[in-house]
Amino acid sequence: MKILSKYPVLIISFTITVLFVLFQCKNDKHQPINEDLSAVKNEIAKTNVSFERQITELMALVSKNADEKTIQKKFEDLRITYKKMEWAVEYFLPNSARFINGPALPEIEMDEHTELEPEGLQVLEELFYPYTAENKDEAVRFLKKLTNKSNTIKVNFQAISVSKDQVFDAARQEIFRISSLGISSFDTPISGTFLKEMPYSLEAVKRTLQQISTDKSTDKALKNINTSIDSAIAVLKKNTDRNTFDYVNFIPDHLNKISSLLLEFKKQEGIPDIEVTSALNKNVASFFSKNAFNPNAFVPGKEFAFSEDKAALGKKLFNDKILSNSNNRSCATCHIPEKAFTDGLAKSMSLENAELQRNAPSLNYAGFQHGQFWDMRKDDLEGQSSDVISNKEEMHGDMNVILGKINQDTKYLPEFKKIYKTSKAETWQLQNVLASYIRSLAKFNSNFDEYMRGNRSAMTENQKQGFNLFVGKGQCALCHFIPLFNGTVPPNFKKTEQEILGTAVNGNNKMFDQDLGRGKFHETVEALQHSFKTPTLRNISKTAPYMHNGGYKTLRDVMNFYNKGGGKGFGFKVENQTLSDTPLQLTNNEIDKMIDFMNTLYDR
Repeated sequence: MKILSKYPVLIISFTITVLFVLFQCKNDKHQPINEDLSAVKNEIAKTNVSFERQITELMALVSKNADEKTIQKKFEDLRITYKKMEWAVEYFLPNSARFINGPALPEIEMDEHTELEPEGLQVLEELFYPYTAENKDEAVRFLKKLTNKSNTIKVNFQAISVSKDQVFDAARQEIFRISSLGISSFDTPISGTFLKEMPYSLEAVKRTLQQISTDKSTDKALKNINTSIDSAIAVLKKNTDRNTFDYVNFIPDHLNKISSLLLEFKKQEGIPDIEVTSALNKNVASFFSKNAFNPNAFVPGKEFAFSEDKAALGKKLFNDKILSNSNNRSCATCHIPEKAFTDGLAKSMSLENAELQRNAPSLNYAGFQHGQFWDMRKDDLEGQSSDVISNKEEMHGDMNVILGKINQDTKYLPEFKKIYKTSKAETWQLQNVLASYIRSLAKFNSNFDEYMRGNRSAMTENQKQGFNLFVGKGQCALCHFIPLFNGTVPPNFKKTEQEILGTAVNGNNKMFDQDLGRGKFHETVEALQHSFKTPTLRNISKTAPYMHNGGYKTLRDVMNFYNKGGGKGFGFKVENQTLSDTPLQLTNNEIDKMIDFMNTLYDR
């Protein structure tokens, strides 16, 4: 069976085993387990018993050739049961969670150039919607695998200890998951039952916080959270239609409010921060807070940590032609601030004024990606900067020669000495200051951000409708994850996705673009052929032309391509296309509203 999905390929960025969880618990300064926290574990165990039982019941229905409607109803019940413990499984057993409820696409082991078969609830969804007798054996096989994962949950939660700070952190993470993956239908791209499931995820958070609350009778923060969750659930129960749900107001009115109240609960309970560097800062009210993201979660090591001094020095060098071989080109030549750090060309030009292979990507928010360049050939911005400088077609610079100049420069050398406490500038330091400047380019001050922070005049009615279409009917948030609007997967932000869209040479959509993208570096991995990084949509109104080849001149060209179902929709043979080939059936008016919304993502 060939399994397709609406999602880009997900890449394993780390593997977590029971031993890791035990090690983490041992080394963090956690409170010893107590009766209340035992209650938390008991609740997970109880839910998992129901989960395993429902798997068995569903397997029996499939084996007895039950009708499609009966099977789908039982499957929806099974998903709801998982949602009741999702907060814990995703947090404590993330690797297992990937194979319980991850996208129905192969997991790629990059170092070995191999693919792991997808499994779990999303694979089963593809078998059950629609369901035919031809899918019977495969459905039973994957249900048996899911039983094994249920046993993994049982064994692990018997072995590990949990602490109050961990449980709180997991509950908070679940709210962020709901605010991004949950609300975008990431888990249920075919059935679209996510709005029906979300109340159960919220109830699980509510119940968990009650279990770790010190004094429920006087806990004002807990009461406020309960009230807010109940209010959110009431809204969800009124409308479960993905195409008409009011996402643009539900997020700030309910989800952001809940995440903000969690901080009050944390303070009231005296819960300490988890001592782990994470992409989201520990004490931000929501995804959309101006200081929500921590750039140091994306650096290659502690010595590369971001600082304003590094960024300021990096800005000077970014605009200095000293980095090129002939002192005739700077980074700013191809990354123009007024064009959101692109060059406005379909394809960038070489030093010899010849067209290069691809479009210059925006550097805005590039610091929040694991994988640089369209083909993701470099893991981080430090590697990206040296690759560009040394590329003979782009800058043709020599790092040793450049460092020789810098170390004799009375303007630059003192700054390097001050920042790094060394006698001279080194290669990694040059890379780091340039990367630090690029990390500083994420402003998070668009009209959309303002609206999410409570300024109801920041977006027009058309733009609000456009956002609802973006998340709902248009399904854009399945790949361009809120709030970064790129392929870095929330709420952990530990991996960045790439997609296979079936992109054409240009907006006429007559000829398939043969660029292998990331597949060039993994020739034996079919799932990576013609794949490209999912870029951010922030500042997209300034980054035309679009796609990796710059072949799409306008956002309407891009939207027409997606509306048709990508390359497959235009008749291209792209067997590994990760974008759904089902036409979106968006009207011209709806597309106009979506483009109008995307204009709100421009940093002011």
